[in-house]
This record gives sequence, structure tokens and C-alpha cells, in this order.
Amino acid sequence: MMQDSPIYIPTDSSHGAVDSHLSQEISTTVSEHLDESNNESTARDSEGEEKKMRKKALPMDCAPAPNEKLEQAQKMAEKFIKEKEVYKANRELIRCVALSRIIYGDGHWQLAQAFANLAHSYLILQGLPAQAIEHAESAKRTMLTGIHMPPATPEDKREILGTLVTIYFTLGVAHLAQNNGKESYLSLQKAERLMEELQELDGRVIMGLKISEKDLVIALGRTCLQQNKLDFATSYFEKAVDAVISTEGDTSPELINLYQKIAQSEQLKKNHERAIAYLLQAHSICMALHKKLSVEAAQTGLLLGKAYAATGDQQHIEAAEMYFTESLIAYQAALGAKDSLTLTAIEEFSKWLVYVGKKQVSSCP
Repeated sequence: MMQDSPIYIPTDSSHGAVDSHLSQEISTTVSEHLDESNNESTARDSEGEEKKMRKKALPMDCAPAPNEKLEQAQKMAEKFIKEKEVYKANRELIRCVALSRIIYGDGHWQLAQAFANLAHSYLILQGLPAQAIEHAESAKRTMLTGIHMPPATPEDKREILGTLVTIYFTLGVAHLAQNNGKESYLSLQKAERLMEELQELDGRVIMGLKISEKDLVIALGRTCLQQNKLDFATSYFEKAVDAVISTEGDTSPELINLYQKIAQSEQLKKNHERAIAYLLQAHSICMALHKKLSVEAAQTGLLLGKAYAATGDQQHIEAAEMYFTESLIAYQAALGAKDSLTLTAIEEFSKWLVYVGKKQVSSCP
């Protein structure tokens, strides 16, 4: 069975320490705790950040007003995100939360938006689903308890819907990374409905939204695959394929993984021929984009070898052997004979050869 590509979760202890500090900073509101903490040192750190933000917010001398500082922090966050300065971006997003609380108060949708942006950053930039869930839940609570009347303007409504899409998408993908399929599916379904509402409002042209329709359908496909909702998974991945082809062409590298996902779903349904057809498409794109003796070509070749082998048909023995052999040669050339991926390919090939040999012996008169 093909392997999923889970969100990478860093395990470096220094990263954990930095993230812990950032999480502590954000856990205290400007006026009161949003979530109670029993850690006194955390409380002191948060209070220090509070006082710092309040002092900066005071209209002393010619100091910028809080709304000007918020705009500056938002621009800096965007800048650092583009430059892949992950921790600097997160610090600016934390400032956005603190300043939004000063300007709008605890129950305003723009505070929820700041929390949602921070949660999305933890998930996408750092691959930290636990922190993403924590801040996305804070955003959801703020949004659900803070809106007591219709949005003042159509632009506000668009922003609110966009924020809700970000919240539920982040929750869905974060739960998916933690193998919590049910919660993931429920959240992503909500994000899908909200996206549809937003598209109706904007005539299918959504400006400034963090989550694309392609991102959403890929996430839905992955969570359906995880829960064995195979027909739904195939449908969502095919929608993603159409979206990629329409914007990037039919040789986009992103199609490789999508075709592999569809093939995985088809294999689980025992539709081996369809699975092979999709894997051939993935392998063809890979061979066009990478060298024949590359890791990428080795990976797609190995999947094809396994797919042909899985049929159990005599007519596919030659094809299976060819792709197993090509994959093994590519792994050895790219990584060396002792690399773990090379050894795994050898093991897969060896198991199949033993199986075929036993089958041929048993079939002899």
C-alpha cells in the first residue's frame, strides 16, 4: 500500500522550547486569561508581554497608535512568511493577536481572525498540529461568542467567512495529522460549506483567502482515504487534479502525488488496472521532470512494481519485474546500496520474487 505524506512534525528540542515560549506569550489576553494556566512562570511571561504591549499602545509622545502597529505587524508577518523566516513570522502574528485584543476587545471577529492566522502558521509553516488546534479553537470560541449581530458591511461578511474557512481547514488538517479522522472530516466538511457560501458571495472569485479550493479538496481526499471512504476520496482527488491542470498544466509536479493518491484509493477497492493507469501517469510526469536515476523516479517505479505485483496475474509478471529492477537501480545510483530506501526496495523485490517462485513451483505438474 502506498504511504501517505503526513505533515512533518519537528522533534528538535530547541524548536519545542521556542514554540512553548511563543504559545505561553499568546495564552494570556490583554485584559484577562482566555485559557487558565497553572504555570506561574508562564503567567509572568504573559503579563510581561501584556505590559509591554499596553505601554506601546499608550499615545505618548509621537508613538504610533495600536491600529498602525497592527498594520505594521501584519505586513511584517507577510514579509517574513514569504522569506521563510518562520519564527520571526510567528512573533509578528503573536503581536497581531495582542494588538487586535487591545483595539477590538475579546469578542470581536478580527481577534478571531488573528488567532486563525496564527493557528494556520503553526500548521503550515512549522507542522505543529497540537499548537494549531489550540489557537484555532481559541479563534472558534472568539468567533462563536463574539458575533451577536449581522456583519456591518459586505466586506466584513467576506472577511468573517474567510476566517471561518481558515479555522475549520486548520482544525481539519491538524486533526488529520494526528490521525483523528472523524474530527478532521467534520471540520473539513464545515470548511467546504463555508467555502461554497463565500464563492456564492464573491462570484467564485475569492481574493486574499489563505485557503484555496485545491487545498481544501486535497485535505478532504486525504481524510476520506484515511477513513476508508474510498469513492469520496477518489472524487476529491480528481477535483484537485482538474484544479492543478487548469492552473499549472498537465505536467505539474503536484500531479504526481495526486495520481498516487487516486491509485491508492483504487488499489484499496481492488481496481488494480485503474490504479496502474494512474501510477503510469505519475511515473511519466516524474520521468519528464527528473533524471531516470533519481530518487523520485525510483519511488514512482517501485510503486508501479508493487501495483503490477498486486494483481497476481501471470501477464503482469514481466512488467512488475521491470519496474522493480528499474527502481532498485535508480535507488542504488542516487543513494547507494546501503541506504534505507534502497534496502527497502530490495526487500520488496525479494519478497515478490520468492512469492512468484513458490507460485510457479506449485503450478508445475
